[in-house]
Amino acid sequence: MHELGIVFHVIKSVEKIGEENGLTNVASVTLELGEVSGAIPHELESCWNWAVKKTELLPEAALKIETIPAVTYCEGCGRDYPTVQFGRTCPHCGSKKTWLKQGSEINLKEIEAI
Repeated sequence: MHELGIVFHVIKSVEKIGEENGLTNVASVTLELGEVSGAIPHELESCWNWAVKKTELLPEAALKIETIPAVTYCEGCGRDYPTVQFGRTCPHCGSKKTWLKQGSEINLKEIEAI
């Protein structure tokens, strides 16, 4: 379960940002989660709810997750298409010369302080 590692990394990042900005309590943290990032949202939430209780800065902080759609670019025809629906083969021209443009990332988007 790599979700716990992701949660620990996010908490450490938020604690560092909190220290740099004089925060005393965090109400929520918003993550952008790519559709094909490999992280499972409900597992992240479960790990988050367990881990934040052990912190001073985030003991009651909510985790908000925003999904970034997976988009693939086709070098054959120069068009984008939804990755999850069509995979690696372009639905427009049938080319397999494609690459993932977005959707695998996990970003710390926002920290809401009290």
